[in-house]
Amino acid sequence: MSHLILATNGLAAGTLRQAGMMNVVLGFCLRFVWGRLPSEEQLVMGLEPRSAKHCNIGDHWLDDVQKCQLKGFGTRDIGFFELCEKFDSIEVWVDPQPNDQLVLVWLLNLLRPYKEITTKLSLVHTDDAVAGYQPESVVEWKLPAFKVADSHLTLASRAWRAWRAPTPEPWFDLLAKDLTILPRLRSAVITMLAELPDVQSGLGENEMGMLGWIEDEGTEPREVLRAVEYREVFDELEAGELLRALAQGPAPAIIELGEVPLDTSEEARPYPFRGGRIALTELGRAIMAGEEDFSRHSSIHRWWGGTELTNERLWRWDPKSRSLVAP
Repeated sequence: MSHLILATNGLAAGTLRQAGMMNVVLGFCLRFVWGRLPSEEQLVMGLEPRSAKHCNIGDHWLDDVQKCQLKGFGTRDIGFFELCEKFDSIEVWVDPQPNDQLVLVWLLNLLRPYKEITTKLSLVHTDDAVAGYQPESVVEWKLPAFKVADSHLTLASRAWRAWRAPTPEPWFDLLAKDLTILPRLRSAVITMLAELPDVQSGLGENEMGMLGWIEDEGTEPREVLRAVEYREVFDELEAGELLRALAQGPAPAIIELGEVPLDTSEEARPYPFRGGRIALTELGRAIMAGEEDFSRHSSIHRWWGGTELTNERLWRWDPKSRSLVAP
């Protein structure tokens, strides 16, 4: 019997591979919580057998995989569907973080038409990030594997369409549905809604968390980014972009002490500061006090799933009533 593990992130795949739990272990390094979503065509192209279309590093789903990791089941040029067909069973290991939940619903939606693959597919839901543990510890977990049913595929397709929608309403509507068959999805839905601009501050939960991490005498930028680590939504690069946005515009919420000019060069991403401590501006302190709205002072333009957020079309989240506020 041949077995394949598909992990919802590359770090988890590395740990599971070291644990030697299956013939082949592969992970997806896709990021869906930040930036404009790739088109469905782009995503499918990345899974096709390697061709002239995959001209850049990262275009093909196996670009970061060594040939030895495939253990005779194919070359680094093989397509995703072709590889899946070679195995008798496939487990999808799913970390609980929001991006992992989005990778899960994308994958199940992708595989929904392929009955020859979904009939041998099982889900393993973890309680914590696999990569945070030693491989020998993960081997002892003995987590249950749940066979994928049509109900999993139907819910996943609905959730993936909701995340890609041009407004947050379909994603919010998921809260009225029974999501228990994908046990970490409800938490992910709520967490991502909290990343919409707040009705009072105009900032998402992680942005407010970073402002709240800054001490009166100033704080090192990398220390401020630690506030994002605890919420487990964005990676370091994405958190740096959030911090960068808070320091830009005619009325920034943060500034480097000594008023050192912001380094806006591409090389400075995601750390636009020149090494000094950062502090709250007057606006930043007013935001933390609940007296100001960042969106009234700075330009907003970012993506939340399929929703393009701008000052003119700024969907907001009201955490007290747990409701959406339309532009």
